[in-house]
Amino acid sequence: MKATGHDWAAWLKILDKAGAKKMSHQEITEVASRNGAGMWWSQMVTVTYEQKRGLREVHQQSDGFTSNVSRTVAAPLDALYSAFAKWLKKQKATVRKANANKSMRITWPDDTSVEANFYAKGDEKSSVAVQHSKLASAAAVKEKKTYWAGVLDGLKKDVES
Repeated sequence: MKATGHDWAAWLKILDKAGAKKMSHQEITEVASRNGAGMWWSQMVTVTYEQKRGLREVHQQSDGFTSNVSRTVAAPLDALYSAFAKWLKKQKATVRKANANKSMRITWPDDTSVEANFYAKGDEKSSVAVQHSKLASAAAVKEKKTYWAGVLDGLKKDVES
């Protein structure tokens, strides 16, 4: 990777030599930083290292697993945001914070966390990205991806019609 000065094979060797298998995530990022990775890249190097060495599963974060789904819709931003907000009122979820036409922070009934971010893609096009985090397992990630894909596909169909 040009951005870090080392390819993946070199990073694995550097981190293994430093004893990263027994380090915390933060400690590994510090080693990556000392070896030429900038702040963002040190996180990327660390997560990839943890995954390659079996210390972290794909989609695993420090507080559980995270699922992401997004959709682009042929409708104005306010129409998409309103449709999502209307759908959400029918759920047993708690909106912690909402910024109209921008974002929502939601506590799901199972105490997991949902973030919905909305983006204008022009006057008649917009998108929504949903991140569901604090999930218990990789299996839950798959389940939530399927769930949110269905929700967003339904909203897309409703808003575009």
